[in-house]
Amino acid sequence: MQSDPVVTNPQFYRVIFENERVRVLEYLDRPGDESTPHRHPDSVMFTLTAFRRRLSSGGRFIDVDLPEGVARWLPAQEHSGANTGETDTHTIFVELKEPAPHPLPAGAPEQLGPVPD
Repeated sequence: MQSDPVVTNPQFYRVIFENERVRVLEYLDRPGDESTPHRHPDSVMFTLTAFRRRLSSGGRFIDVDLPEGVARWLPAQEHSGANTGETDTHTIFVELKEPAPHPLPAGAPEQLGPVPD
């Protein structure tokens, strides 16, 4: 299964910079839009607008409500998302290409959504 968000959801994601260490994605959607399942490596997410979303993966879900102008750590994860708010979602993802220094133990569930501060 192809899980690169730029391939699975090109209507929402675009690459705005890439080199051998990072890839920077811009994400933009409207209220009611839904993405198909895709995978993110460890990333930093910066919100350009305030938004509400529901992220889903493997029967689990989390509602995310973030203000404009915040940075959040997004651990590697696979999910799909739905804009459940009344505003466009506009974010920047800085995806790391280096492997995590401490991978999850076998069988441990992945974090879903950004890590709260």
